[in-house]
Parts: sequence; structure tokens; C-alpha cells
Amino acid sequence: MTIQRMDNVLIVVDDLDAVISFFVELGMEPEGGKAPIEGRWVERVIGIDDVRQDVAMLRTPDGHGRIELAMFHTPKAISAEPRDAPANTLGIRRIMFAVDDIEDVVTRLRTHGAELVGELAQYEDIYRLCYIRGPEGIIVGLAEQLG
Repeated sequence: MTIQRMDNVLIVVDDLDAVISFFVELGMEPEGGKAPIEGRWVERVIGIDDVRQDVAMLRTPDGHGRIELAMFHTPKAISAEPRDAPANTLGIRRIMFAVDDIEDVVTRLRTHGAELVGELAQYEDIYRLCYIRGPEGIIVGLAEQLG
């Protein structure tokens, strides 16, 4: 076997506290608090000199999925263009989560500045789905299985 599991997805952010709050409202659980990361070892891994960052790890309630959030102090993060890229832009576009009550989740995430990308739609009698754009343009897909 080549891999054992997918460990986490990294999202680089400017406002670590706001993004943590967004994902906690979604239902993710912090694994510890924020931690400073710096030193030659991280510089060697990511190929950037003089790295100083704060990192937070969040996990899904089932313990299988994780998101790592990183806020760079040095060097400063570089913005991708356009900030609110459409769904057909090359690269990672969204993270999808299964939820119990999609309308409740959308309502709660809106208190953190989230907005629907399109609209809440139903796929046959199987799913209700939507994309939400959260803080810093992060797109989260939500899927509520029906029946």
C-alpha cells in the first residue's frame, strides 16, 4: 500500500481566529490551541526561509478528517487572484462536509460572514447541497443526505 490515510488539508489564512471560529461553528473540534511554528526544520520542509507562523489543527467530530490552519508572520502570505475565485478556477476549490441539517448550518455560518456561492439545491431524492464562501474566501461544500 502506498498511503495509510489522508492526514489533513492546509489552509493559509490572514485572520486565524476568525477562520477557527468559522470551522468550530461548522462543528469541527480544535486539537489543542494555536502553536507557533518556526525553525530550520519547517524551512527545509516547505522551502521558504525565515518562516514564523501560528498553526491550529481542527478535526471532524468522527476524528477522521483534519484541517490545518496556518497564519504566516514571516514571510507574509501571498494572495491568489482573484480572491473570490469561481468554482471552475484551477486548484483546490472547496472542502465538502456531510451535515445533518443544512439549513441550520447555513444560518449559523452566516453569523460568521458566510454567504451562499450559488443556492441551496436538491439532487434527486438523495442530497441537498450548497457551497458557502466563508472568511477569507474559503469555500465549504455542505451535503445533507435525504431519507
